[in-house]
Amino acid sequence: MASNSKSAERDLFGAREVFETGSGPAYLYRLDRLAKQGYAIDRLPFSIRIMLEALLRGCDGFTVTREDVDALARYDAGAPAQTEIPFSPARVLLQDFTGVPAVVDLAAMRSAMARAGGDPEAINPRVPVHLIIDHSVQVDHYGISEALRLNSEIEFRRNRERYAFLRWGQTAFDNFYVVPPASGICHQVNLEYVARCVWTRPEEGLQVAYPDSLVGTDSHTTMINGLGVMGWGVGGIEAEAVMLGQPIYMLMPEVVGFRLVGALPEGATATDLVLTVTEILRGYGVVGRFVEFMGSGVRSLSVPDRATISNMAPEYGATMGFFPIDDVTLGYLRRTGREEALVELAERYTKEQGLFHTEDSPEPDFLDVLELDLSTVAPSVAGPKRPQDRILVPELGASFRTSLAGPVGPRGFGRSPEMTEVPMEGGTLRHGDVVIAAITSCTNTSNPSVMMGAGLVAKKAVERGLAVRPYVKTSLAPGSKVVTGYLREAGLLPYLNQLGFNLVGYGCTTCIGNSGPLPEAVSAAVREGDLIVSGVLSGNRNFEGRIHALVQANYLASPPLVVAYALAGTVDIDLMREPLGKDLAGDDVYLRDIWPDAEEVRAAVESAITPAMFLQEYGGIEESNRTWNAIEIPEGSLYAWSDESTYVREPPFFVGLTGEVPAIRPIRGARVLVKAGDSTTTDHISPAGAIAPDGPAGLYLKEQDIGLRDFNSFGARRGNHEVMMRGTFGNIRIKNQLLPGTEGGITPCFVAGSEVMSIYEASLCYRDAGVPLVVLGGKDYGMGSSRDWAAKGTVLLGVRAVIVESFERIHRSNLIGMGVLPLEFVEGETAAKLGLDGTETFDIPVSADVAPRQLIDVTATRSDGSAYRFRARCRLDTPVEVEYYRNGGILHYVLRDFLSAATVAA
Repeated sequence: MASNSKSAERDLFGAREVFETGSGPAYLYRLDRLAKQGYAIDRLPFSIRIMLEALLRGCDGFTVTREDVDALARYDAGAPAQTEIPFSPARVLLQDFTGVPAVVDLAAMRSAMARAGGDPEAINPRVPVHLIIDHSVQVDHYGISEALRLNSEIEFRRNRERYAFLRWGQTAFDNFYVVPPASGICHQVNLEYVARCVWTRPEEGLQVAYPDSLVGTDSHTTMINGLGVMGWGVGGIEAEAVMLGQPIYMLMPEVVGFRLVGALPEGATATDLVLTVTEILRGYGVVGRFVEFMGSGVRSLSVPDRATISNMAPEYGATMGFFPIDDVTLGYLRRTGREEALVELAERYTKEQGLFHTEDSPEPDFLDVLELDLSTVAPSVAGPKRPQDRILVPELGASFRTSLAGPVGPRGFGRSPEMTEVPMEGGTLRHGDVVIAAITSCTNTSNPSVMMGAGLVAKKAVERGLAVRPYVKTSLAPGSKVVTGYLREAGLLPYLNQLGFNLVGYGCTTCIGNSGPLPEAVSAAVREGDLIVSGVLSGNRNFEGRIHALVQANYLASPPLVVAYALAGTVDIDLMREPLGKDLAGDDVYLRDIWPDAEEVRAAVESAITPAMFLQEYGGIEESNRTWNAIEIPEGSLYAWSDESTYVREPPFFVGLTGEVPAIRPIRGARVLVKAGDSTTTDHISPAGAIAPDGPAGLYLKEQDIGLRDFNSFGARRGNHEVMMRGTFGNIRIKNQLLPGTEGGITPCFVAGSEVMSIYEASLCYRDAGVPLVVLGGKDYGMGSSRDWAAKGTVLLGVRAVIVESFERIHRSNLIGMGVLPLEFVEGETAAKLGLDGTETFDIPVSADVAPRQLIDVTATRSDGSAYRFRARCRLDTPVEVEYYRNGGILHYVLRDFLSAATVAA
């Protein structure tokens, strides 16, 4: 990785030339210069071409070498070389839950630099960073016209301290832009406002043009792939390194082609399409791969439709779901109010570079090609616990009943098939009843067709006299103010309001667990009957414990279907055959009676949405919130840490750090803190949602004299490591196999006579005994959102290594970023097959000469003293990851690099 103290020659391939942008000359680094040297550039997937341009532009003989460019230019789609590639994205995107700890770490690095005698202002973003505050608003009030104002007031009251910290960061750091609360969801704001398709920066008297690309601290950063912008989610740890001028090192990716043909049939939505794509790709297996969409069907999809598909790349397991730039992309830029000069630059640049897709573009080479006929897509939902488990709408009732009685697992709840009824005020509550119906999430609120569809369903329902069942908590949380504008312009907002889908805020809300409390009568009935009640949301995640602690069966659905299930009041129904309710005349009303046809939706979209709406809402958006602007902030380039703060504390990661790289030492006598099963998600590991008053984090806050009503959420307190480490592995649905038959964040401490305690208390028990810790797991360990605290909390609990069958990409990277060793059982072996029950002690002889992906002999010693040796694959995949691990993490590595540069300069 490049040191800031070194300089190097640029443009080793002589690829830089001047071209005409339409607004004057600019530089570009021509890919066809490589084609003239014999490389088959036109056979490369478009996503690989973008990576190649970044290497060509950055080729300086040091950070990026000739060998790097040559390796990627010779890309073999059928068998990509196992070669690491340094990729430098154009920018970074943050949301506030993950953005606060990222800014905390930057501030902590400044403090460490100052303590070590370096220049703290050297710690400063070197690429544009946009932080969009969208994860903090919660649905406390709903179903009333004042819900937006009341929820916003609560949001500011709960988060004033962390908002003041972010406002400080906005003034203290260069290249750091904050979009204030109540503006929209980061991915939708990125799509509608921030993204440019082609970026520029000054270089030797001119601007140099290059493809827009980014990494974001949210896994759904991939949504921007629908606009032809390359980007994906990373942990906050990696994002901070990119901010500080470091490239991401990644193995040359495999690219799977996905050919779309035909067009969506009447009645099918983009949501139905993405759930189908997710099911197909999960079944095929694309974890860690790029997916690139192509085929004649692509041209029938709008950019919002494409973005809907790209958004759920984490759900189908891919690093990206990429759509190349084409005429449809340019049309979207114009419709969203982008300046014509920017649109012309994007068109001219991408055509010059062979990055513009047309009907005549040759099909690139791919690892494999899948195909979907869009005309076969049917109305669908996904659930009850995973986004890849698609269910056709007519089959949902039967599927729910099967899940209810099925064995406990990804699809089952293990309950009696007999339906339980619990009386409550205004009626009864049964298994399968919908208690949360939320139109929310970047996935769908960015798409006018499904949002207009929801409005039209609401209009027709109201006109027939239908109403939402009284026990359903309804909410509308658009991804930007533009959505409210076009729903109002189309005359549909009043109908949504009449059904209780009042505007509750502009943010992620229910999709990330900020669904707020259920009415007390509903909560009491659920508890009394131990009911499996349902949530229906237009989101992208429905993992256990994510939506609401009391709502176990959660189904992803399009916004119009969310309205429909709210009207029906249950998922135990076949909407194609059974009525939603009765009209004013007492006649049955079916879904088909209120479902708009495609032409109705298209007409509403075309008549109600104009570029002026985007210009109005995004003009001066950074200064648009008066409450935000009025927040008082501390001054200075160093943050004034307070030991009394319960929101923002200086983390211990860099305290005592010196320029000397520590030695890698073997892990000896380690105990198992948690033994997890398959599909353990970052929702299970990382603290999220409400803070339980009787849990370790709640007890800590009580000790700080924080009242229950001011606990806020784990997400809001991500800037305080004391809270977050106490909530790690604390999900109420996590199943620790060390305690079979139990749920929740508890474990035995084997050095305390196997006494059962909270996982946090057990970590202290082991720490006091000087015992290192490991985690055992199954397949897809760490799948889910890109949460740095899933790794930070793990290391703060004393975990030195994680041994599993397989990792999800982001979490493996984050563990390395915090200095935790990721190990995988060799193929075909599992903890069960090896006879490991988690009571053993483990010796892991990792040493200073550890090599990427090497096999390590691990010794497990049983309680009777007998030992068993097995081999595990070291998932430090590249030499750079070895260096990160050697340094104790990626930020430690970067900080030592800056300290070294300061020493050389002195």
